[in-house]
This record gives sequence, C-alpha cells and structure tokens, in this order.
Amino acid sequence: MKVTEHITNAEGKTLFTFEILPPLKGQDIKSIFDNIDPLMEYKPPFIDVTYHREEYTFKELGNGLLKKQVVKKRPGTVGICAAIQNKYQVDAIPHILCGGFTKEDTENFLIDLDFLGIDNVVALRGDAVKSETYFKPESDGHTYASELVSQIQDLNNGKYLDEELQNSSKTDFCVGVAGYPEKHMEAPSLDSDIHFLKKKIKAGAEYIVTQMFFDNQKFFEFEKKCRKEGITVPIIPGLKPIATRKQLNLIPHRFNVDLPDDLIMAIVRCKDNKAVRQVGVEWCTQQSKELIEAGVPILHYYSMGRSSNIEAIAKKIF
Repeated sequence: MKVTEHITNAEGKTLFTFEILPPLKGQDIKSIFDNIDPLMEYKPPFIDVTYHREEYTFKELGNGLLKKQVVKKRPGTVGICAAIQNKYQVDAIPHILCGGFTKEDTENFLIDLDFLGIDNVVALRGDAVKSETYFKPESDGHTYASELVSQIQDLNNGKYLDEELQNSSKTDFCVGVAGYPEKHMEAPSLDSDIHFLKKKIKAGAEYIVTQMFFDNQKFFEFEKKCRKEGITVPIIPGLKPIATRKQLNLIPHRFNVDLPDDLIMAIVRCKDNKAVRQVGVEWCTQQSKELIEAGVPILHYYSMGRSSNIEAIAKKIF
C-alpha cells in the first residue's frame, strides 16, 4: 500500500513508523529482526530501509603503488525489504540514490522492486563519498533528486530508457523525498532549499520526510514556508532521540542541525550515557506529543540500528 493511502486510511490519527540501517557486511539479518520485533507492537504501516553506496579505499601494494578498491559496508537494502514484507506483512520502503547509480542501474533497481511488490521508494541524491569534497554523479547518472524522481515517474508512465520497447508495463511507485527544516547543508538558505524541494514535488514526489530536528518550532516554520510556496503533499517529521554524549558534537556536524541549549545542558549534566539516553527519550517524547497535537500524519523515527530508546518513546505515545 502507498504511504499516501496509509495516511488517508488513518483518518487523522498519527501513525508510528521508523527507519533502519542494513547490517554491516558479515552480519546476518537476525540483527535487523531483533531491532524490529519490539516495535511491531505499535503497528507501523511501513518501515524505511536506508541504502548505502560504495566507498573507496586505497590498498598499498608491495611496489609502493596504491590500488583503489571499492567497498560497500552495508549491502542488502533490496533483500532486507523483501524479508521485512515477508516476515511482518508491512510495507518496506527502500531508499534509492543518485550517487553510485547510472540511469540504467536505477531502472534495473526499480524493476527489481516492482517485481517484489514494493509500492514506495524514497528518492535521494545521497552524500559525497569520503574521497570527494562535493557530490559527484556517475557519468550517466542523476545530479539531483528531482531528476531521479522524474525517472521513477517515467517508469510509472511506462516510459523506459529503451524507447524501442513495445507494450512496456507501468510501475506504480509512490515517491517520497527528503526535506530539511534547517536547510540542506549545501543550500545557501532555507528559502532556496524549499525552492528545490518544490521541484521534486513538481517532478512527482507525493510526500516529504524531514531530516531530524530537535526544536519543533523549526519544523512548524518549515511546514509553514512549504505551504506558502504551494507544497500541499504530506510532510512527515523525522525524529531521533539522542543516546550518547558523543552525539552532542556528531549530530550537528554530520546532519547540519542545531541542538537547543536546554537539551545540550541537560546532557552535559549527565554522569554517563545511561543518563544521556534517558534525557534523549524524555526530550523526544515531548517533541512527539507536541507534534501529535499539531496533527502530523506520521511520526518517523531514526533508529540508527538500535530500537530500545524508540520503543521507550512508543510506549508513552502510541
């Protein structure tokens, strides 16, 4: 079922969903199921599965030269989605990236998803790999998420890259895209960021999932600006409970978001990460309650591979 249909069927009730990371290469899917199992009590209509592109490493050879090697640390997005749908009978939503994909790769990826009966995808540009200062697309790939959305919509209309195909079948993907309440790190301003978000909607995206934020006012202001610009699709807030002291520095640096002073000082006063985790749960719980009162369609939680703190929040909210 499409995300938009889940929202319609909920008739105004806020739904609970979450996102998981594929396990590191060498680990089995049990680690995924162990984190999902405790959260199924709260009846998520869908589960997002992130996609992680390849990275480059350089191995020293005996002659002093370096050999470039491609490493993929978290493979398995498509397989995990199939396993989730089979085991839990809920929709699994894979992320699909511009980075690391040619247009042909993208088309084949989407065909596989269609064969598996997957109804939704989240279309993202993706980040630059560690060896690049700025994002660099494949030579025959997409530079922007809006272009990726357009290709998905082409398939939905039965238009494939090979224009000579006869009687080609249409896919029927519901496309989600990312939104940034505090702007994307590469955007010069929030207004310009929303301008490009609107392009993704015009290309065919049907809902928005936001980057994590820790100040609900940032979300409300972002939503207001989107509506003013004529963006009418559902906007789903993304939330992440802080779990360790290290995240005080890591999250602002990695995700370009601000942490409220009250939250920072509460964590600074914590004696250990157990106390930090409790502060994170309480803060995110209050965020969740306020967002539900505001009538958001879904609360979407970023698990980052661990679900115990999200379960603690869900117990209080759902």
